[in-house]
Amino acid sequence: MRPFLFLGVREQDDAADDEYAAMLTATGLHPDDLHRVRVEAAPLGELDLTAYSGLLLGGGPFCVSDPEETKSALQRRVERDLDALLDRVVAADTPFMGCCYGIGTLGRYIGATVDTTYGEPVGAVRVELTQAGLLDPVLGAAGGAFTAFVGHKEAVHRLPASAVPLARSDATPVQAFRVGQHVYATQFHPELDFAGLQLRVRAVAHHGYFLPDELDQVLARAAAAGVDTVPPVLRRFVEVHAH
Repeated sequence: MRPFLFLGVREQDDAADDEYAAMLTATGLHPDDLHRVRVEAAPLGELDLTAYSGLLLGGGPFCVSDPEETKSALQRRVERDLDALLDRVVAADTPFMGCCYGIGTLGRYIGATVDTTYGEPVGAVRVELTQAGLLDPVLGAAGGAFTAFVGHKEAVHRLPASAVPLARSDATPVQAFRVGQHVYATQFHPELDFAGLQLRVRAVAHHGYFLPDELDQVLARAAAAGVDTVPPVLRRFVEVHAH
């Protein structure tokens, strides 16, 4: 089997390492089978996509809908690198799963409207699959509905006709979509359990997701949600696309 590749954009080492560990657990892959590149650390360059069974893109503090003049040089470089990658991924229908930040990145790339209308505070939400989601070979493995952690300031407001909506929640109409047959994105975190949420929430306490003095309340609400397992979305993505 060719390995998969995980692309991270988190600058804090502890949060970046924990996200990679969570991806290993959620996919069921060994580190030898899930290579890792930190896109924020250095220019991505041109990857040999034929060397991988598929690609995963994680979350992070960036918002693609931020006004261009407010984006840092790092954010603009990361966006350019990912856009160049998606040029090839979408054209070839290369297996790809973008999680949280990944839905904004892929959404903007395909011409979706991405803005702050449907942001969700940090916490757990009930995610419901659409009819297309129930029939999808990857998302369908999660069943009709499940609970997952979210926390995002922007979201897909409107999808172009080229995309297939796969899941929704009460506050966010697009929780997942697919382009072509193998290119996916989720707004929810398919890799995140409560232990991982605690670390990431502390890492973004000053990034505008909530007031810093609300940290304890945010964690208490998340703990009360009882999200002890993650939906089998990433494991199924690997099962479908490993070759």
